[in-house]
Amino acid sequence: METTHRPAARVICLDAAHRVLLLRWRDPFDGRWLWEPPGGGIDPGETPLVAARRELAEETGLDPAAILGPGVPVDRDFRWNGKRFVGPEHFFVARFTAERPPLTRTGLLPDEQVNLDAHRWIAWSELAGLPDPVEPPHLPDVLRSLAPDGPWADPGRT
Repeated sequence: METTHRPAARVICLDAAHRVLLLRWRDPFDGRWLWEPPGGGIDPGETPLVAARRELAEETGLDPAAILGPGVPVDRDFRWNGKRFVGPEHFFVARFTAERPPLTRTGLLPDEQVNLDAHRWIAWSELAGLPDPVEPPHLPDVLRSLAPDGPWADPGRT
């Protein structure tokens, strides 16, 4: 399997009740399902923050100004569309004042329209109970590093 690194940025979106937004994607290569925060590749000339804001707007229609900095680099090692992606991605947090803000998919590319199945605002404590894998698998740790003030700050708390 081909191994590559694609500079990317992702956004952990939190609603007013501290739910995390995850998108459910179908891998076009093998049909596997996975959940992950909005985001994607950094285009030439973009900073990670600019890419995160663009991707958030394209994939969700949510206000990109809600993204707060600074971000954190997160080591990734995952498979998608017949390739293995290895290397750091930049993660940011965005906070929204509404509960479960509605999403729009108007900025998706044709292949994204086909492979994006659903979205869900999920309580941080329910991440482990999703039927499909969450990427990155250590998303709660990433969330704690970006937003240490939430209910996820204490892993033993529910």
